[in-house]
Amino acid sequence: MKRNIIFKGIPFFAALTFFNLSAQRGTPPKDVTTITHSTNYPQHLDFLPEMVNLLKVPEGWTVSIAASGLGKPRMLYQTLNGHLYITRRDTGDVLLLKDADKDGRFEDIKTVVAEFKGVHGITMKDGFLYLCNNNELRRYKINPDGMLSSKEMLFNDMPSAGQHPNRTMEFGPDGKLYISIGTLCNDCKESDREAATIVQIDPANWERTIFASGLRNTIGFDWHPQTNEFWGMDNGGDAKGDDWPPEELNNIKQGKNYGYPYAYAKKEIDKSREDPAGDSKEKWVETTEPSTMEFQAHMAPIGFQFFPTGSPYSGDALVNWHGSWNRSKPVGFKVQKVKFLNNKPVAAEDFLTGFLKGKARFGRPAGVFITSSGTVLISDDANGVLYSIKQK
Repeated sequence: MKRNIIFKGIPFFAALTFFNLSAQRGTPPKDVTTITHSTNYPQHLDFLPEMVNLLKVPEGWTVSIAASGLGKPRMLYQTLNGHLYITRRDTGDVLLLKDADKDGRFEDIKTVVAEFKGVHGITMKDGFLYLCNNNELRRYKINPDGMLSSKEMLFNDMPSAGQHPNRTMEFGPDGKLYISIGTLCNDCKESDREAATIVQIDPANWERTIFASGLRNTIGFDWHPQTNEFWGMDNGGDAKGDDWPPEELNNIKQGKNYGYPYAYAKKEIDKSREDPAGDSKEKWVETTEPSTMEFQAHMAPIGFQFFPTGSPYSGDALVNWHGSWNRSKPVGFKVQKVKFLNNKPVAAEDFLTGFLKGKARFGRPAGVFITSSGTVLISDDANGVLYSIKQK
């Protein structure tokens, strides 16, 4: 029997049913003049603690509130002793959260970096916390109590933010630092070679080179824990219809081009684009790489991370679908597990759902951090909540 719950006059149901959209994807429209575009934001609901009971996780797992009242938390990074850092792009600061009594809820919250406009990307290495916004990379020494000192600006000349300022970064197995730089607008003829790329930075001199290109906005990326292969979730373009272009998972390799802005997915030509200078779209796309796996358009991937070796689901990955703002029927607003078989992605399964019902939602998953034991932390930048998901 379903139990009706009312939040601000809108009914939700404790027994929610969902259909899996992960395998649904469209094809490029043959007649680009008939493309229709929606601007359809699901209605926002302010979070109430009871809403956690509406969330669904796999059997044998539980979900709880690890912290709330965080404003608009984005990317996460946790230290080995359990201290958690969270970037807040909109307020331009970084929070430090501590769970002193180890009860699974962070009760101590401090601001450790202020006045870093647009700060988003975060990682850690050799006792330093690294942070970046759209054009600047800096690092701080981490003190024993988790506070930061000795700010050092490493460079500040990445491309102008444009429409996609959400830089993310991580150190790879090779010790190099990788930063994703999104396209400067929805569908650009780029003026900067570093736009729509992932760049590689050498910590010996902080010089950067383009590692891979043709990546429209790969906010979430990580390395497979067994193979060290590089994978990233790329955001497809807007204003091309409800179901195209798809979101895509790419196996990212040095020197390769993944098609943007002339193709998406399995080298599918974007017929709405003009030809590149001196060539045709079809000829240009011949030398690009196809995506490995495609997903429903407009779900908007942000956080992406593999379960580490020795943890539950080791070798599988989680992707946070931030959710659509421009589709006639909203999609996303959930977390899925991408199952890998023989080190290749084969399917997507729901891992955390319940934020969306009809045309209303109370959460937008953003950042993800998976601990060595397999506990999953998910930030919601719509209602300022941090969720903890772990096995019973």
